[in-house]
Amino acid sequence: MKDNVLSAEITTEQTHNISLYSFVKRFFDILFSLTALIVLSPILIAVVILIRLDSKGKAIFVQKRIGLNGKLFNMYKFRSMYQNADAILEEMIANDPAIADEYAINKKLKNDPRITRVGKFIRKVSIDELPQLFNVLTGDMSLIGNRPYLPKEMNDMGGYLHEIVKTKPGITGYWQVSGRNDTSFIHRCKLEATYSHKACFRLDLKIFFKTFKVLFKGL
Repeated sequence: MKDNVLSAEITTEQTHNISLYSFVKRFFDILFSLTALIVLSPILIAVVILIRLDSKGKAIFVQKRIGLNGKLFNMYKFRSMYQNADAILEEMIANDPAIADEYAINKKLKNDPRITRVGKFIRKVSIDELPQLFNVLTGDMSLIGNRPYLPKEMNDMGGYLHEIVKTKPGITGYWQVSGRNDTSFIHRCKLEATYSHKACFRLDLKIFFKTFKVLFKGL
C-alpha cells in the first residue's frame, strides 16, 4: 500500500513538473517570437526583396512537416532554392549514384546546386529559418525542439519517430548544436530522440545559448 501511495505521489509530482515546464516554455516562445518578429522586421523585408530579385518564385516557402504527436502542419521558411528544386533533385538522384547515396544517408547534399546565390548566404547565417517564428507564435513549433521532419522521412526514422514526436519541433535544437551538418540522418534522429527524453529547462537554456555560439562560428 505504501509503495502504491509513493508511486502516486511521484507521478503527480512528475506531471506537475511537466505542466510547469510546458507552460513556461510556451510563455517564453510567445514572448521571444513576437519580440523577434518586431525587431527583425526590417531584415525580414530586406530578405524578401533580395530573394525576389535573385530568382523567380515566392520569397516564402511553405511545406508540410511533422509536428507534435505526428500531426502535420505548414512550416514557413525563406526560399533558398530554385522553384523546381524537387524535380532537379529527382533527376540528380536518378543520374548520379554518388548523389543518391549521399542523400540516402544524410537526407541532404553538402554541395547542393539547387541552392540560389541568396540562398547560400541566408542558409549560412540561418536567416532562412526566421519565418518559423510565425510557427512558434501560432504554437506549431517551439524555439527549442527537434527538427521538423518531412512526412516522407517517417519510414527512415525507424524506432526514433515515436520518441521524437513527443515534443514540438524547434527552430534550433540538440542536433544543431551537437554537430550541425556533420551528422548522418540516423545519428540526427538518435540525438533528437535523446532530447525528447531529457527535455527540461536546463537543457533548453544550454541549447539556446550554444546556438548563438554555433551561428557566430559559422560567420
